[in-house]
Amino acid sequence: MATWGNLGLQDAASPLMEQLIFFHDHALMILLMITVLVAYIMISLTSNKLINRNLLEGQTIEFIWTMMPAVTLIFIALPSLHLLYLIDEVNNPLMTLKAIGHQWYWSYEYSDLNHVEFDSYMKPTNELMDNEFRLLDVDNRVVLPMNTQIRVLVTAADVLHSWAVPALGIKIDATPGRLNQGCFNIKRPGLLYGQCSEICGANHSFMPIVIESVPINNFIKWLNSN
Repeated sequence: MATWGNLGLQDAASPLMEQLIFFHDHALMILLMITVLVAYIMISLTSNKLINRNLLEGQTIEFIWTMMPAVTLIFIALPSLHLLYLIDEVNNPLMTLKAIGHQWYWSYEYSDLNHVEFDSYMKPTNELMDNEFRLLDVDNRVVLPMNTQIRVLVTAADVLHSWAVPALGIKIDATPGRLNQGCFNIKRPGLLYGQCSEICGANHSFMPIVIESVPINNFIKWLNSN
């Protein structure tokens, strides 16, 4: 999975993102086979003078080149629809995180766990530690337990935002006056980075998201300290 970083895809940290990567590979393999077939036919047509007069007009060949793309689309559409339903499914979450988009920072609420609330601002460059990323790290990280079904409710207080964490395969629009929900299960510990994916104003690119995935015991200790 380490090679995905070189191709623009982050390492999967949830089962949903793993399935998205598998579907990406599936669709690319179909596109590759189509490209090779079309290239072979074009090269063979231009490299010889042979011709079959029976193929110039015929319902059989027209039926074949009409049905082949339709069958190909079915092989792409069926796994795509299956994955869309999996992404929208909410499977008995054990905890709920609420993310509220502001211009230009995020607020978080653990509404069912001691009512922990905090704002998360991007760290200025002059305050970064040696192991932190410019324009990606925040002063207050979202601490979440791994191997736990988590529901996230997303809304906005002013304009449209979008709460997106690529490693989790999740991207939810934050709309004022509306609650959108998503569900994910983090399978490994570590730091997961994301950003607002909706052009929300002048400082749109300065409202990052950082999720710190920890074992459940460490999460309970963090809750008690807050």
